Amino acid sequence: MVNRRVLTLWDLVIFGIVLIQPIAPVGSFGLALKISNGHAVTTILIAMVAMMLTAVSYGRMAALYPSAGSAYTYVGHGFGPYAGFLVGWAMFLDYLIIPVVNVIYGALTIKRLLPEVPYAIWACVFGVGITVLNLRGVRSLARANTILLAAMFAVVGAFVLLAVRYLLHRSGWTGIFSLEPFYNPATFDVRAVMTATSLAALTYIGFDGVTTLAEETRNPRRTIPLATVLVCLITGIFSAVEIYLAQRIWPDYRTFPNLETAFLDVTLRAGGVLLFQGMAAVLIVACFGSGLTGLAAAARLLYAMGREDMLPKRIFGRLDTKRSQPAINIWIIGALALAGSLVLSYERSAELINFGAFLAFMGVNLAAIRSKPKPLAASVCAGLGFLFCVWIWWSLPRQSMIAGALWFAAGLAWTALKTRGFRIRPAVIDFADGT
Repeated sequence: MVNRRVLTLWDLVIFGIVLIQPIAPVGSFGLALKISNGHAVTTILIAMVAMMLTAVSYGRMAALYPSAGSAYTYVGHGFGPYAGFLVGWAMFLDYLIIPVVNVIYGALTIKRLLPEVPYAIWACVFGVGITVLNLRGVRSLARANTILLAAMFAVVGAFVLLAVRYLLHRSGWTGIFSLEPFYNPATFDVRAVMTATSLAALTYIGFDGVTTLAEETRNPRRTIPLATVLVCLITGIFSAVEIYLAQRIWPDYRTFPNLETAFLDVTLRAGGVLLFQGMAAVLIVACFGSGLTGLAAAARLLYAMGREDMLPKRIFGRLDTKRSQPAINIWIIGALALAGSLVLSYERSAELINFGAFLAFMGVNLAAIRSKPKPLAASVCAGLGFLFCVWIWWSLPRQSMIAGALWFAAGLAWTALKTRGFRIRPAVIDFADGT
């Protein structure tokens, strides 16, 4: 029998960083800076602590259930199928919104390069583009991922070097070192910082993908928890450096031309047009690639739910016989991505992703507390992770909480209907179909 356990700790860490991407904090920078009253770096670090504690729980559950790989199955193991289904329903919201976020940010970024063309036109280009390519069977930019990742590191590395040079030239060493991005007593407000943290936490979304490799990992009981924690730690430190330098270069968020693309203005100031265009190009390609694969994942997940008759099978459970893909679902998700990009802001759509994600994180922490055996250190981490996640989740703006609550209530009502008042076992959501 062939030994499939070949992945090492650093294989997993690299895989996790690829999933999150080194440009992860760029999108939330301007908004987090404004909402936190100038404490964007602090929001990144608070979110890092919450994610590291939650990563311990994910790693522990992956070691106990190596074939599971998602919050849905971990919570199902810990609290039963109904709780698992509801967490899966919350996760499904993320699958629906991820293409929306990518269409929005891709369109916003390309508009910075070509401002004479209206945002709606670029949103249509992105939305229609990722839909048509999925219908043609192009679901991934996997061949270009290595090149794209190298380009991201090159651009971010250039930004760090040019930012340091800019600050040294402008103010000397005093321009580089300051406590203000971490704590400014004149503007610090706990509620504002936590609200911004609920947005900045988007930086870490995807770290849990490491747990899907548990069956191929050497010594998973030790390696998976350590890898997930290291992915969050490295991402947090790297992101904090990016945001810190950006804030030192442009500390007053009130003067940004556009908060959603504020980081681009920082690159223009630090490195000129070439760095600005390089960062914009990387963001556009990354958004297009993520939108392409995100739409495919959502469409396949709809198909899985239709196939199991959790959603109307005649619509969602059909495959195109030519390309063996759910064409109707691709059209539906593509239309939702385009419509969402025209009616939602980047901030609101990102918050909706975090609504579902943090419900799942809370569920995994609770499942880790409930699971056996119960090492004291792991249980303490899970308890603290749960409290941190509740705090961040509860700090989401009211509009996003209401929208998320309505979605969750719809899932609860649908579960009650499909299980005849919770009298029969709910169907299993196969999240593997969405990967």
